[in-house]
Amino acid sequence: MSLDTLIVIDGNSLIHRAFHAIPLLTNSQGVITNAVYGFTNMLLKILNEQEPGLVAVAFDKGKITFRHQDYADYKGTRKATPDELRPQFILARDVLRAMRIPYFELEGFEADDLIGTIASQAEATGLNVLILTGDRDALQLVSPKTKVLLTRKGITELEIFDEGKVWDKYGVTPSQIIDLKGLQGDPSDNIPGVPGIGEKTATTLLKDYGHVEEILAQLDHLSPRLQKLLRGKEDIALLSKKLATIIRDVPMELDLSECSWRGPDQHKLLELFKELEFKSLIKQLTNSPASKKEKTSSNKLVSNLPELETYQVGYQTVTTQEERDEILVQASHSGKVALLLTGVRGQGIAAFYLAVPDQDIYLLRVADDLDSNLTVLRALCENSEIKKIFHDAKDAIWLLQQQDIVLKNLYFDTMVAAYLLNPTAANYDVNDVALEHLNIILPAEGETALAAQAESILRLGKVLYDKLAERDEDRLYQEMELPLVQVLAEMELAGVAVDKQGLKDMSAELYQAIETLSARIHELAGENFNINSPKQLGQILFEKLKLPVFKKTKTGYSTDAEVLEKLAEEHEIVALILEYRQLAKLKSTYADGLAALVDAKTGRLHSTFHQTVTATGRLSSAEPNLQNIPIRLESGRRIRKVFIPRQRGNLLLTADYSQIELRILAHMSQDNSFLEAFRLGQDIHTRTASEVFGVPLDLVTSEMRSRAKAVNFGIVYGISDFGLARDLKVSRQEAKSYIDNYFARCPGVRRYIDRVIQEAKTQGYVNTLLNRRRYLPELFSKNFNIRNFGERAAMNTPIQGSAADIIKLAMVKINKELKEQQMQAQMILQVHDELIFDTPETEVETLIKLVRECMENALVLDVPLDVDIKLGLNWYEAKPI
Repeated sequence: MSLDTLIVIDGNSLIHRAFHAIPLLTNSQGVITNAVYGFTNMLLKILNEQEPGLVAVAFDKGKITFRHQDYADYKGTRKATPDELRPQFILARDVLRAMRIPYFELEGFEADDLIGTIASQAEATGLNVLILTGDRDALQLVSPKTKVLLTRKGITELEIFDEGKVWDKYGVTPSQIIDLKGLQGDPSDNIPGVPGIGEKTATTLLKDYGHVEEILAQLDHLSPRLQKLLRGKEDIALLSKKLATIIRDVPMELDLSECSWRGPDQHKLLELFKELEFKSLIKQLTNSPASKKEKTSSNKLVSNLPELETYQVGYQTVTTQEERDEILVQASHSGKVALLLTGVRGQGIAAFYLAVPDQDIYLLRVADDLDSNLTVLRALCENSEIKKIFHDAKDAIWLLQQQDIVLKNLYFDTMVAAYLLNPTAANYDVNDVALEHLNIILPAEGETALAAQAESILRLGKVLYDKLAERDEDRLYQEMELPLVQVLAEMELAGVAVDKQGLKDMSAELYQAIETLSARIHELAGENFNINSPKQLGQILFEKLKLPVFKKTKTGYSTDAEVLEKLAEEHEIVALILEYRQLAKLKSTYADGLAALVDAKTGRLHSTFHQTVTATGRLSSAEPNLQNIPIRLESGRRIRKVFIPRQRGNLLLTADYSQIELRILAHMSQDNSFLEAFRLGQDIHTRTASEVFGVPLDLVTSEMRSRAKAVNFGIVYGISDFGLARDLKVSRQEAKSYIDNYFARCPGVRRYIDRVIQEAKTQGYVNTLLNRRRYLPELFSKNFNIRNFGERAAMNTPIQGSAADIIKLAMVKINKELKEQQMQAQMILQVHDELIFDTPETEVETLIKLVRECMENALVLDVPLDVDIKLGLNWYEAKPI
């Protein structure tokens, strides 16, 4: 530790640099944190590396300083502080208070002046000073006892300057830095300097004459060119030097003893880091080298921090049959256990950890005694009297199935519960969930870490259930989300059969189509070029063909989809490029991509369904992502042709909710027009077209219906007149008239939107029909775009989330009925509002009745839920029945 060293930090400089170096980050409550995260990260890094005895931070206070009295345009070219950055200064001060680091600010002075004053007083007492900043103005403060640590690239690269380094870098002494700025100026601060004098000339003059005043006193001895540049500019040179000079005697109360750093207030720091969701920084504190050794006073970050210590549990490795028998007795007596399995899908279970209430944590390594330990696991999992708690039970079901073990009485899944409580978290790793809900930090790795996870899973079962009950989400969890875990696991395990030869044929067809398109594109361009290269494509479109430029990027012309769609009517080549991209994606992502993911053993695709990803409650899927199979282009729809039944004599049955979101909107808004349309079985888009365009139902054209459809779904997603105009390719005024007419004819929808937004602003969240909750801190943002997003989410989440809840309820009910009726049909896919089943032909009639009954009665609304059912030899060719 350097007890004789004071670190002075330029708070404004570091926060600004962090903001621009790190992409926008938010916590789950929507609070933007990128700048304060970068600032805090740098602060911790410097404190750990330098271990100073004293620390202080300086901030600007207000935009107007004494320098503006001398030069009104001082810093006049600076852009306004971004709305996303402004509130982060408050958060940075919160961090400093938790770190017990004093910060200084004074009206009329800049942070630089406070830093200069603090450094001067510290030097006078014999302290060494290290200034951390991104502002090169601070180099004038360098002295035998003061060094400057300058941020070079963002906040990751630092360069230390002493007197020799300043001379080597700039060719002047630290005291001449202000003279250098007096002559050449400083555009970043809008310091004018002398026109025509650059760095090279200024440096030469200062080497010869020392300072600006001496140069001006010796004008007659300068070359005619320099005399011409400087005569009449004496005042501006002296003013520029004055503006650049850091004041070292600011009238501020300063007791250096207050800067002695005692280390952070660990409780406040932990709570603040948890609130901001700085999980990596928490781990950085607890996993620092000093935390793994005996803690000493030399490391202030980890000394005397009991709340930040890693949570430890003891565990017992089970090796004898007597021990195995005993834990089975304990588990049976308790009636509840938490299980943590380790292993990889396809390779089996490596070990499992067992947490029994009021007992030890037990570790059983499968390799130690394969048969005996798997017998214990089977006895636990297949005993329906013992309640099982998992974190990510779906993954555990996969691993158990590979050992032919059936999981019975899944009592709780802590990952799914944590998701319900906080649906916008970045992840639901058990360590993060334990930190958030148990206020403990688990070990990072090893058997000790896994044992602690198992114990935490047991504790989380009770804590999370209580929190769900407090928010009235316990029924949603118990009756839908938890049983859905088993349903999704079975769907993943079943997989969907694919026609591998069909994929090959499709790939070949797409290849030929792409080659034909490429040839025509090159012909229209008049030369061969790489169509996949944005740079080369930009040169062809905007330089050679002279098409209008709508947007540029840092590397050149933008050729993204939005730009090309605007240009599509300008030249034939643009429409062909769009088609080329679509076909290339179909080939790489689906024709070739799906073939690579077909399981070699089963011959099927086993997509992973994610239950804890979307904020609205919708399911997502990956490897492959079957939610995004394209349907707009015929070539995209044909991808569905390769999805086939798993065996001869089977068919694929699809069941799709008809306009479920609009039906939910009718129920929630109680709009008379919507309610009547659905109750009479009218086509809602035709009915809307009739209302918007003021024509009878039988005179609605297909174009009118298409536009009304865009309005209907656009309203659900909070579309603006600008967005609707872009989608329909009409004027903004015409789009506005559509929306105005819509609300005039459907006032209940307008009232619903106003009501739900107001309720969200009042309570801070919205609910679905089944009480799924989503917090919307974006509603309170000062940034218009963020606030606008919050309002759109407020009106859409209850609708989209309710649609997700309804199909999940249907999936649970259908799965239960299939098992109770001992049917061979299997639910194999879920894509948005559609379910796909692989069924023996002999069960088709029964399945149709079962599916329709479960889906249409999943939840009772004030309008009927309609389901469109199709049947076919593959997904593409399924026909309505």
